[in-house]
Amino acid sequence: MQEENDYSNNHVTALWRTYPPNTNYGQLTGLHKTAITDVQWSLLSTSLYTIGADGNLCISDVTTGERVKRIKAHRGVINGLDRIATGGTELLVTGGDDGHVRIWDVGSDGQGEDAKEPIKEWNIGFPVTAVAWSADGSQVYLGGLDNCIHIYDLRTGERLHVLKGHVDTPTSIALSPGQGNYILTPSFSSVALIHDVRPFSPHPHRIYRQLHGAPAGFESVLSRGAWSKYDGGKKVAVGGADRAVTVWDVESGRILYKLPGHKGTVTCVEFHPREPI
Repeated sequence: MQEENDYSNNHVTALWRTYPPNTNYGQLTGLHKTAITDVQWSLLSTSLYTIGADGNLCISDVTTGERVKRIKAHRGVINGLDRIATGGTELLVTGGDDGHVRIWDVGSDGQGEDAKEPIKEWNIGFPVTAVAWSADGSQVYLGGLDNCIHIYDLRTGERLHVLKGHVDTPTSIALSPGQGNYILTPSFSSVALIHDVRPFSPHPHRIYRQLHGAPAGFESVLSRGAWSKYDGGKKVAVGGADRAVTVWDVESGRILYKLPGHKGTVTCVEFHPREPI
């Protein structure tokens, strides 16, 4: 059985079975007072993590449908959320309009009983639109209104690199499968970049590919891109204001597919973990 979730401006998170009969087996309500901006499954437990425009990070148990914890994580909108399992615990990273990036330890059970305060935080100085973990959990990637991707060391707290190349705000950060050698970052400029984040990169400015063809539009939507999983990351996809999903071949940078059918801007895409879907 495959399960997925969706979220929207009606403040409800819906849980679906993705194989027939595709039933909506649960709804989580009352988690946020405003729009839910991102949602992530726990890697270690039955918890579901959500963030919202109300500045709250909420933890819910999908087996009971109950919210188990609400954390006032930021002042204002939280734009980015990511999680990683490391050292027997699960860490969350959040970034928001208040210019802060914060790390939360929610424990091995994903309940966040001791997550009253962040275990690490950075004041970036401008709104943060995207966050992501490195594959080994030692670094945090973040993007914001300065049009750059910043890489921070979790242990020392120091900024290690600044990845340039965007001419407008990056909207999300997606790590490539496997060793996480590359990151995909769409932007408001309608150009998605793939940066090489290996310790030693042969590419100028670490830019591996520039991908064109998915228009961002004028709505300032934080579009979320994705890497294919079933083939080890040979494809990437981004939604656009053209009401389609654009899929590229990573090696050549060539557009493989334009997937139509939506009636409005496509804001988020994801690949199936094992099938070409």
